Amino acid sequence: MYPIIEVPDNAAELTEQLGAKPKFWFAGADGSDWLFKEPRPASGEDWSEKVACELCALIGLPHARYELALWRGRRGVVTPSFVPPGGRLAHGNELIAQVIEDYPTSQFFRVSQHTLGLVLDFMSLDGVKTPLWFVETEELGCGADVFVGYLMLDAWIANQDRHHENWGLVRLPRGTIHLAPSYDHASSLGRNESDERRRSRLDTRDSGHTVEAYVRRARSAFYAERGDRKPLSTLEAFNRAAQRRPTAAIAWLDRLSRVETASVTGILQDIPRDRTSETAAEFAHAILDANRLRLLEARRGLE
Repeated sequence: MYPIIEVPDNAAELTEQLGAKPKFWFAGADGSDWLFKEPRPASGEDWSEKVACELCALIGLPHARYELALWRGRRGVVTPSFVPPGGRLAHGNELIAQVIEDYPTSQFFRVSQHTLGLVLDFMSLDGVKTPLWFVETEELGCGADVFVGYLMLDAWIANQDRHHENWGLVRLPRGTIHLAPSYDHASSLGRNESDERRRSRLDTRDSGHTVEAYVRRARSAFYAERGDRKPLSTLEAFNRAAQRRPTAAIAWLDRLSRVETASVTGILQDIPRDRTSETAAEFAHAILDANRLRLLEARRGLE
């Protein structure tokens, strides 16, 4: 089982203003800044965040580190800051507001100005480097190439929360700019479904009620064009990015193809059962299997 980090009762120092969930920064045992995040009741946001973190590690995707935690008996996760001392994180809404007048910076969803093309344009700007500590390859040599991997992750885990405060750029004191690692993946893996609904989809013979039908409904927070009524699905977002940067997409899909079923099973089984259930783990595994198949099928159009 994954360890549970005990956060000191008096750890809360600075309340984090972003997002709707209770959270605070505190000084970790190593002296660095850590963030504690408490999930909403019965939301599954803690275990899904941890699972997504471990899945990122399987494919070498730059990501924020998350550990399961307890604070004053309240469950949550903790994550160390990925911004180095003196650095600064600029969220997507701040960046887009510089080029779109009256951009709704405080509205997270149904923001049609949040187009995939515009976001990829930011990642493709000269000087936007890969995330800190990422080992570049010939195929993955800039921020845009790595962001394609974030979109593949979203499609794999059915993450529907890549809104404009869940991506950004890190500016270092020396002036260099890096894509931030991927973070905030809790809205994924069907974590909010009841076990009754999960079991119904796992056992059904109705093609319209299967896990495969379920994952096709997953929506990203990206739009194809400004003014569109619906955002792209998570798979559509990846496919569109893959058409722009096919070499990077193939490199990430190659990494996904090498993920072993036993590794995914191990991650899900290592979540304590007081955080989630066997049915939730089975359902999450089925989501990952279905989306992995869909993603690898999409590769055919890139070769």
